[in-house]
Amino acid sequence: MTPTIQLLDVVALTCDLPQRGLCRGQVGTVVESLAPGVFEVEFSDNHGRTYATAALPAEQLLVLHHQPVSAA
Repeated sequence: MTPTIQLLDVVALTCDLPQRGLCRGQVGTVVESLAPGVFEVEFSDNHGRTYATAALPAEQLLVLHHQPVSAA
């Protein structure tokens, strides 16, 4: 079961998006839910400066967890 993506979730890209200058594995934060299954994701550097934003479908995102979660 895929976890439901929530506002402010930390996510990683599951595919390359060369037209946006983004590659698989880059980490961003969900900043808006645009439509069912579509999210605005902000990508920032280590200094907090945004270098890209993109509207992405849930299928291109992997929610990252910083605490243990129970297996499905």
